[in-house]
Amino acid sequence: MKTFDIFVIGGGINGCGIARDAAGRGYSVGLAEMNDLASGTSSWSTKLVHGGLRYLEHYEFSLVRHALMEREVLWAIAPHIIRPLRFILPHHDGLRPKWLLRTGLFLYDHIGGRKKLKATTKVDLSGPLGAPLKNEFRVGFEYSDARVDDARLVVLNARSATDKGAEIMVRTKVVAARREAGLWHLTLRDTGNGEERSIPARFLVNTGGPWVDLILRNAVGRNDAHHIRLVQGSHIVTKKLYEHDRAYIFQNADGRIIFTIPYEDDFTLVGTTDRDFEGDPADAAITDEETDYLLAAASDYLETPVRRSDIVWTFSGVRPLFDDGASKAQEATRDYVLKVEDGGQGPGLLNCFGGKITTYRVLAEDAMKRIEEALGRKGESWTGDAPLPGGAFPVDGIAQLERDLAARAPELGAATIRRLVRAYGTDAAGFVAAGRLGEDFGHGLHAAEVDFLIAQEWARSAEDILWRRSKLGLRFTSGEAERLATYVDKATAGRRAAA
Repeated sequence: MKTFDIFVIGGGINGCGIARDAAGRGYSVGLAEMNDLASGTSSWSTKLVHGGLRYLEHYEFSLVRHALMEREVLWAIAPHIIRPLRFILPHHDGLRPKWLLRTGLFLYDHIGGRKKLKATTKVDLSGPLGAPLKNEFRVGFEYSDARVDDARLVVLNARSATDKGAEIMVRTKVVAARREAGLWHLTLRDTGNGEERSIPARFLVNTGGPWVDLILRNAVGRNDAHHIRLVQGSHIVTKKLYEHDRAYIFQNADGRIIFTIPYEDDFTLVGTTDRDFEGDPADAAITDEETDYLLAAASDYLETPVRRSDIVWTFSGVRPLFDDGASKAQEATRDYVLKVEDGGQGPGLLNCFGGKITTYRVLAEDAMKRIEEALGRKGESWTGDAPLPGGAFPVDGIAQLERDLAARAPELGAATIRRLVRAYGTDAAGFVAAGRLGEDFGHGLHAAEVDFLIAQEWARSAEDILWRRSKLGLRFTSGEAERLATYVDKATAGRRAAA
């Protein structure tokens, strides 16, 4: 029976990031995710790689600095799924004064080593960029951050980990973990058929996200595990609210901010909220109060009010923030905390609390420092300049990839070419070829892409494909989704039979 050097519980961004880093340094790595990759918090974010402008007000300068530095690092290694985005911050006479906004944006431009992203500028909102806004907002500032396909970032880290030798196990739950004879002995259960197996490991990493304390209590047997504060963040997706390609950041009277972000070409993403959460994170769903809050916050600025009838989709995620005792959910730290236990000279356990998508890579490097103290060092840090799958092209190379892919499959429309390049980068050419796309499921999704997702990216259901590997669920009808589900079920059953 294989003994893993490192076994990771949880297939979100932090777990997959650590698995990738560790495997690339030469450790044998296993990872178990009880559902699909990125099925928890990691796919329910605001879809940004950003420093977190508002965190400056809470004096989280270290968090903001590290996040700002990571923006361009991540853009360089995954330019297909991470792209610059300009944000417009209108000045609101009754809220933060202009001098404070200028000071914050000056820090934002200069403390993170910005090199390629555009600097902050003052913007006249009486022109086209202010057209969607009410007349009272005529002065603002424009600054840079980046957008990200959050779920695909997770999957690409998992793919890179397997390229380096890691074993990724989806729909596999760690139901027990005990220390014995210098090793962890883990009991893994297939959530589909209920079969169990035992796996030994030298070091255990708990990146269970909002379930991190639950894993400590139920699997590891730690009844004193109370480290995290669960905070729900909800978003609404509406029909497109305006035509230009900028995002807005709106200040609210309660001191919070929300974003409106151009999303999936034809929609606008509005969010987020902050509210303490109790219960099973899998049950998180937007409340009427949150919906009303987001509609009102956006409508305070936009000339055309946003109404419930404009909403086409909602989603909620539970952030597993480290419980630092903050009185309000919005004030709780977004930085990560890593805690190591040696079990009284037994095999080590690393627990990960909190963190942001933007800083997942540095979290993984930090985690490896702690793990190396227990296992010994095998390799150097390497992930900062190693492209993720499909990302080995220049940051300004998207347009050329689109031209190349269109030449390979001229029957595909421009919107589909755009989606494929922004999802798969150079990998799209591996399954896109004229006359060999296979069954057309609608909206540019063909069997060739579905087969790739099943074979290479752990997709096991139509939901995996429509809502995590893509966001085509925004466009699919129930009938189209059922037809896709039938195909996926048949294809995955065939793979299981052949295994």
